[in-house]
Amino acid sequence: MKILVSNDDGYFAPGITLLAEALAQLGEVTVVAPERDRSGASNSLTLDRPLTVRRAPNGYFSVNGTPTDCVHIAVTGLLDFTPDVIVSGVNLGANMGDDTIYSGTVAAAAEGYLLGIPSVALSLTSHAGAHFESAIGIALQLVERLSRKPLNEPVLLNVNVPDVAPEELRGVEVTRLGRRHKAEPVLKLKTPRGETAYWIGPAGAAADAGPGTDFYAVQSHRVSITPLRMDLTHNAQLPTAQAWLAD
Repeated sequence: MKILVSNDDGYFAPGITLLAEALAQLGEVTVVAPERDRSGASNSLTLDRPLTVRRAPNGYFSVNGTPTDCVHIAVTGLLDFTPDVIVSGVNLGANMGDDTIYSGTVAAAAEGYLLGIPSVALSLTSHAGAHFESAIGIALQLVERLSRKPLNEPVLLNVNVPDVAPEELRGVEVTRLGRRHKAEPVLKLKTPRGETAYWIGPAGAAADAGPGTDFYAVQSHRVSITPLRMDLTHNAQLPTAQAWLAD
């Protein structure tokens, strides 16, 4: 089994090293990741300049681009094979609800999905990083299952693992995305030259977080697995739009 690993925290992040080392139990692992932290890069693809790929001392490939760039380059030219599965992570911090729109972790997996490869975005739901082993254990289970029992269509799984010890996890739940409240206001700062700068504020608290959502599962110490799709068509509004334009 050939496994491509990427992330948005950079090729030097502890989560990607632990993930790659663990997945080596299941197959041949190649790591292609950004040369620096690109959290929040979303699905941006670099088209205004050429990209450089370097081989780090640990054997990982680092790219001076986005997470999407990393997977795109890996699959469409860098590697001489097509990966059987792509795993992005382990991200330090949750990617639930609205976070998935901005997440570079999810974007790397989404690029694999768009290229027809089963892909998993894996996040540990705190910034403390106390229990990476819990996320690693889930990654091994999912990749092994995808190998043993592949789905008959491309799949994009957004996985959020509570940052608790493995024995404290209360199972796995297939969920839908919740929703957050409006983001916190930006922080206004004065630069040394007297200019006003703006620092994006933190994400809002969970709003739609009832049973069945990713927020609810994680709060209950359950692993949240949300199948995602990239078709943004608002199908329910098609008749409304057609009627509106017909007037």
